[in-house]
Amino acid sequence: MKFISFGDIHEYAENVQKIDEIQDADFVVITGDLTNVGGIKKAKDIIDFISHYNPTIYAQIGNMDLEEVNNYFDEIGINLHGKGIVIEDVGIFGVGGSNHTPFNTPSEYSEEQLEEFIYKGYESVKNLPIKIMVSHTPPYNTATDIVGDGIHVGSTAVRKFIEEYQPQLCLTGHIHEAVGKDKIGSTIIVNPGMLSNGGYTEIIKKGKSLEVTLKKV
Repeated sequence: MKFISFGDIHEYAENVQKIDEIQDADFVVITGDLTNVGGIKKAKDIIDFISHYNPTIYAQIGNMDLEEVNNYFDEIGINLHGKGIVIEDVGIFGVGGSNHTPFNTPSEYSEEQLEEFIYKGYESVKNLPIKIMVSHTPPYNTATDIVGDGIHVGSTAVRKFIEEYQPQLCLTGHIHEAVGKDKIGSTIIVNPGMLSNGGYTEIIKKGKSLEVTLKKV
Protein backbone atom coordinates (compact mmCIF):
# COMPACT_ATOMS: atom_id res chain seq x y z
CA MET A 1 0.00 0.00 0.00
CA LYS A 2 1.21 3.49 -0.86
CA PHE A 3 -0.56 6.79 -0.43
CA ILE A 4 0.14 10.50 -0.62
CA SER A 5 -0.90 13.08 1.97
CA PHE A 6 -0.91 16.86 1.90
CA GLY A 7 -2.94 19.81 3.11
CA ASP A 8 -3.01 23.57 3.51
CA ILE A 9 -3.95 23.87 -0.13
CA HIS A 10 -5.64 27.25 0.29
CA GLU A 11 -7.22 27.11 -3.17
CA TYR A 12 -3.90 26.51 -4.95
CA ALA A 13 -3.69 22.85 -5.96
CA GLU A 14 -1.53 23.15 -9.07
CA ASN A 15 1.46 21.47 -7.40
CA VAL A 16 -0.50 18.21 -7.34
CA GLN A 17 0.45 17.69 -10.98
CA LYS A 18 4.13 17.79 -9.98
CA ILE A 19 3.82 14.92 -7.48
CA ASP A 20 5.31 12.06 -9.49
CA GLU A 21 3.98 9.35 -7.16
CA ILE A 22 0.36 10.48 -7.06
CA GLN A 23 -0.95 8.60 -10.08
CA ASP A 24 0.21 5.19 -8.89
CA ALA A 25 -0.72 5.79 -5.25
CA ASP A 26 -3.61 3.77 -3.84
CA PHE A 27 -5.27 6.91 -2.50
CA VAL A 28 -4.76 10.50 -1.37
CA VAL A 29 -5.35 11.98 2.10
CA ILE A 30 -6.04 15.72 2.48
CA THR A 31 -5.40 16.94 6.01
CA GLY A 32 -7.45 20.16 5.78
CA ASP A 33 -7.56 23.79 4.62
CA LEU A 34 -8.61 23.27 1.04
CA THR A 35 -9.95 26.84 0.89
CA ASN A 36 -9.47 30.35 2.23
CA VAL A 37 -12.72 30.75 4.16
CA GLY A 38 -14.43 28.99 1.27
CA GLY A 39 -17.52 26.86 0.89
CA ILE A 40 -18.66 23.91 -1.20
CA LYS A 41 -17.89 25.39 -4.60
CA LYS A 42 -14.26 26.15 -3.77
CA ALA A 43 -13.79 22.76 -2.08
CA LYS A 44 -15.41 20.93 -5.00
CA ASP A 45 -13.07 22.66 -7.44
CA ILE A 46 -10.08 21.42 -5.44
CA ILE A 47 -11.39 17.86 -5.11
CA ASP A 48 -12.22 17.73 -8.82
CA PHE A 49 -8.75 18.98 -9.76
CA ILE A 50 -6.97 16.43 -7.57
CA SER A 51 -9.22 13.62 -8.79
CA HIS A 52 -7.80 14.07 -12.30
CA TYR A 53 -4.53 12.71 -10.91
CA ASN A 54 -5.93 10.21 -8.40
CA PRO A 55 -9.67 9.59 -8.02
CA THR A 56 -9.54 7.98 -4.57
CA ILE A 57 -9.49 10.80 -2.05
CA TYR A 58 -10.18 11.09 1.67
CA ALA A 59 -10.38 14.58 3.14
CA GLN A 60 -11.39 16.70 6.08
CA ILE A 61 -11.90 20.37 6.82
CA GLY A 62 -9.26 22.64 8.22
CA ASN A 63 -9.92 25.72 10.29
CA MET A 64 -10.12 27.84 7.11
CA ASP A 65 -12.94 25.76 5.55
CA LEU A 66 -16.59 26.53 6.20
CA GLU A 67 -18.79 23.97 7.98
CA GLU A 68 -20.68 23.36 4.73
CA VAL A 69 -17.50 21.79 3.34
CA ASN A 70 -17.69 19.19 6.10
CA ASN A 71 -21.26 18.40 5.05
CA TYR A 72 -20.18 18.18 1.40
CA PHE A 73 -17.47 15.66 2.29
CA ASP A 74 -20.12 13.61 4.09
CA GLU A 75 -22.37 13.73 1.05
CA ILE A 76 -19.70 12.44 -1.33
CA GLY A 77 -18.44 9.85 1.15
CA ILE A 78 -14.84 11.00 1.63
CA ASN A 79 -14.97 12.62 5.09
CA LEU A 80 -12.38 11.83 7.77
CA HIS A 81 -13.42 14.42 10.36
CA GLY A 82 -14.70 12.54 13.38
CA LYS A 83 -14.75 9.35 11.32
CA GLY A 84 -12.63 6.31 10.64
CA ILE A 85 -12.09 4.28 7.49
CA VAL A 86 -10.64 0.81 7.10
CA ILE A 87 -8.34 -0.08 4.22
CA GLU A 88 -6.97 -3.62 4.45
CA ASP A 89 -5.45 -3.79 7.95
CA VAL A 90 -5.04 -0.02 8.27
CA GLY A 91 -7.45 2.25 10.16
CA ILE A 92 -7.35 5.94 9.26
CA PHE A 93 -9.24 8.38 11.49
CA GLY A 94 -9.42 12.14 11.47
CA VAL A 95 -10.00 15.33 13.36
CA GLY A 96 -10.40 18.46 11.27
CA GLY A 97 -10.60 22.14 12.12
CA SER A 98 -8.26 23.44 14.79
CA ASN A 99 -8.02 24.55 18.37
CA HIS A 100 -8.74 28.24 18.93
CA THR A 101 -6.55 30.77 17.12
CA PRO A 102 -6.23 34.57 17.42
CA PHE A 103 -7.77 34.91 13.96
CA ASN A 104 -11.36 33.73 14.53
CA THR A 105 -11.30 31.35 11.55
CA PRO A 106 -14.47 29.45 10.56
CA SER A 107 -13.84 25.97 11.98
CA GLU A 108 -12.26 26.28 15.40
CA TYR A 109 -13.09 24.06 18.36
CA SER A 110 -12.39 23.79 22.04
CA GLU A 111 -9.94 21.12 23.17
CA GLU A 112 -12.92 19.20 24.60
CA GLN A 113 -14.64 19.22 21.21
CA LEU A 114 -11.46 18.11 19.45
CA GLU A 115 -11.19 15.23 21.92
CA GLU A 116 -14.76 14.15 21.11
CA PHE A 117 -14.04 14.14 17.37
CA ILE A 118 -10.85 12.13 17.89
CA TYR A 119 -12.50 9.41 19.94
CA LYS A 120 -15.50 9.26 17.62
CA GLY A 121 -13.23 8.49 14.67
CA TYR A 122 -10.93 6.19 16.63
CA GLU A 123 -13.78 4.00 17.84
CA SER A 124 -14.31 2.44 14.41
CA VAL A 125 -10.64 1.62 13.79
CA LYS A 126 -9.29 0.87 17.26
CA ASN A 127 -8.97 -2.87 16.67
CA LEU A 128 -6.90 -2.52 13.51
CA PRO A 129 -3.19 -3.38 13.80
CA ILE A 130 -2.09 -0.18 12.05
CA LYS A 131 -3.72 3.13 12.98
CA ILE A 132 -3.10 6.47 11.28
CA MET A 133 -4.39 9.67 12.79
CA VAL A 134 -5.09 12.64 10.50
CA SER A 135 -5.19 15.81 12.59
CA HIS A 136 -5.31 19.18 10.88
CA THR A 137 -3.91 20.81 13.98
CA PRO A 138 -0.64 19.32 15.23
CA PRO A 139 -0.06 17.95 18.71
CA TYR A 140 1.15 20.49 21.25
CA ASN A 141 4.86 20.92 22.01
CA THR A 142 6.41 19.23 18.99
CA ALA A 143 8.53 20.32 16.04
CA THR A 144 5.32 20.51 14.01
CA ASP A 145 3.42 23.18 15.98
CA ILE A 146 5.92 26.05 16.33
CA VAL A 147 4.92 29.45 14.95
CA GLY A 148 7.42 32.09 13.86
CA ASP A 149 8.08 33.51 17.32
CA GLY A 150 8.95 30.08 18.69
CA ILE A 151 5.70 29.48 20.55
CA HIS A 152 4.00 26.07 20.49
CA VAL A 153 0.35 26.42 19.44
CA GLY A 154 -0.79 22.84 18.81
CA SER A 155 -3.60 20.93 20.44
CA THR A 156 -3.25 19.50 23.94
CA ALA A 157 -6.11 17.09 23.19
CA VAL A 158 -4.29 15.70 20.15
CA ARG A 159 -1.10 15.29 22.15
CA LYS A 160 -2.90 13.62 25.08
CA PHE A 161 -4.54 11.11 22.75
CA ILE A 162 -1.26 10.25 21.02
CA GLU A 163 0.53 9.81 24.34
CA GLU A 164 -2.12 7.38 25.55
CA TYR A 165 -2.98 5.40 22.40
CA GLN A 166 0.19 5.62 20.28
CA PRO A 167 -1.09 5.37 16.70
CA GLN A 168 1.75 4.54 14.34
CA LEU A 169 1.47 7.85 12.52
CA CYS A 170 -0.08 11.32 12.84
CA LEU A 171 -0.43 13.30 9.61
CA THR A 172 -0.82 16.99 10.35
CA GLY A 173 -0.43 20.51 8.98
CA HIS A 174 -2.02 23.87 9.90
CA ILE A 175 1.23 25.54 11.02
CA HIS A 176 2.76 26.38 7.66
CA GLU A 177 6.22 27.24 8.93
CA ALA A 178 6.58 24.13 11.12
CA VAL A 179 7.60 21.73 8.37
CA GLY A 180 9.19 18.63 9.83
CA LYS A 181 8.98 15.30 11.61
CA ASP A 182 8.88 14.46 15.28
CA LYS A 183 7.86 11.60 17.57
CA ILE A 184 5.71 11.23 20.65
CA GLY A 185 6.66 7.87 22.06
CA SER A 186 6.55 5.55 19.06
CA THR A 187 4.15 7.76 17.06
CA ILE A 188 5.65 9.53 14.05
CA ILE A 189 4.35 13.09 13.59
CA VAL A 190 4.76 14.72 10.17
CA ASN A 191 3.88 18.18 8.87
CA PRO A 192 4.80 18.76 5.19
CA GLY A 193 3.77 22.42 5.19
CA MET A 194 1.72 24.08 2.47
CA LEU A 195 1.06 22.31 -0.80
CA SER A 196 1.63 25.64 -2.56
CA ASN A 197 5.19 25.47 -1.22
CA GLY A 198 5.47 21.97 -2.65
CA GLY A 199 5.24 19.97 0.56
CA TYR A 200 3.69 16.50 0.73
CA THR A 201 4.20 13.17 2.46
CA GLU A 202 4.61 9.72 0.94
CA ILE A 203 3.55 6.78 3.10
CA ILE A 204 4.42 3.22 2.13
CA LYS A 205 3.11 0.28 4.15
CA LYS A 206 5.40 -2.72 4.24
CA GLY A 207 3.99 -5.55 6.32
CA LYS A 208 3.22 -4.10 9.74
CA SER A 209 5.48 -1.07 9.32
CA LEU A 210 5.16 2.32 7.67
CA GLU A 211 7.83 4.19 5.72
CA VAL A 212 7.04 7.91 6.03
CA THR A 213 8.92 10.39 3.85
CA LEU A 214 8.60 14.17 3.76
CA LYS A 215 8.93 15.34 0.17
CA LYS A 216 8.84 18.53 -1.87
CA VAL A 217 8.03 19.03 -5.55
